[in-house]
Amino acid sequence: KGGFDKVIAMCDDMIKILKQEQVDDDSKKEYCAAQLDHIDDKKKAKEKSISDSELAITNAEEGISTMMEEIKALSAGIKDLDKSVMTATEQRKEENVEYKELMAADSAAKELLKWAKNRLIKFYHPKMYVASPKVDLSPGGEAVLVQTFE
Repeated sequence: KGGFDKVIAMCDDMIKILKQEQVDDDSKKEYCAAQLDHIDDKKKAKEKSISDSELAITNAEEGISTMMEEIKALSAGIKDLDKSVMTATEQRKEENVEYKELMAADSAAKELLKWAKNRLIKFYHPKMYVASPKVDLSPGGEAVLVQTFE
């Protein structure tokens, strides 16, 4: 037994060291597996966040393009409305001119009727007759009032 005792003791020490290294390796393996799972979870969370961000960007781009189309449509509507307003304004100006001409003609007709009525009163009821200013038409077509005293 003499020479192998040292070898057997060395083998036993080596077995102890290997068992201890195996226990250390197993605990390191568990630690690494836990770390890998944790990192994999973070990676999946980041990938989901990136995917959500890409989806949000896509939705925002679609929203922007929709808004741009709506803006174009509204701009065209505003241009059409401006044209309509300009047309209506021109029409109102024309109608205003016609109205003023009509009112001037009505005023002239009223004055003529007053004159004719006064002339009839002069003929049929001379006591009720009231002398009125005379209307003289100038060459420019404007009515000029000329007051006469009778």
